Amino acid sequence: MPTLTVEKHAVPSIPPLPVVSPEEAALRRRLLAVLLEPAQPGRMTYEEFLAWADEDTLAEWVDGEIIMTSPASLRHQSTSGFLFQLLSIFVETRRLGVVITAPFQMKLAHSGREPDLLFVAGDHLHRLRSTYLDGPADLAVEIVSPESVGRDRGDKFTEYEAGGVLEYWLLDPQRRWAEFYHLEGERYRLAFAGAEGSYRSAVLPGFWLRVEWLWQQPLPPVLDVLRELGLI
Repeated sequence: MPTLTVEKHAVPSIPPLPVVSPEEAALRRRLLAVLLEPAQPGRMTYEEFLAWADEDTLAEWVDGEIIMTSPASLRHQSTSGFLFQLLSIFVETRRLGVVITAPFQMKLAHSGREPDLLFVAGDHLHRLRSTYLDGPADLAVEIVSPESVGRDRGDKFTEYEAGGVLEYWLLDPQRRWAEFYHLEGERYRLAFAGAEGSYRSAVLPGFWLRVEWLWQQPLPPVLDVLRELGLI
């Protein structure tokens, strides 16, 4: 019977993997992270920004550019909640207007910002829209964090001043320092600065704040403060 011949083929050798230095490996990882990172939205109008952003989007709008922000800390939220309770009860009791907490947009000429708290006087309630304030608040409050300090003291300060926000509070719980500004003409004037003492608001007649309340850990009971303010 015929003999079956099986031809032997050489098995190709697999070349060894190139040796990659730790520096090059780290560079490749960074490049891969950049390539996988979601693309930032491009320039858009304020109306497009409102349609694009939802309630969970941490972003502000400045001259068509989107400025992403970081989540707030527990201390930031505690301070904001404490002030919101005091201000909203005072404003409601005196029928002065409304107090709104973030996230809620304040639309100025070239920016859409989200102050941590804003107060709109009764005479200016017509500026309120369903998703933003169309014009300046009478009072804007920013609680400073390490991530926001440059923005709060720089860009926002200038924008709020030029936009006509009558009163601006800058509160820094980490440094235990507070600054309160009043708009006089076209410029902010520093009305009070310090770690302790009493500040009296210009746009909320009769409201005063003991600055050291803001640094207490835990914060003082709201009912105790309301009693000291004479509201209950």
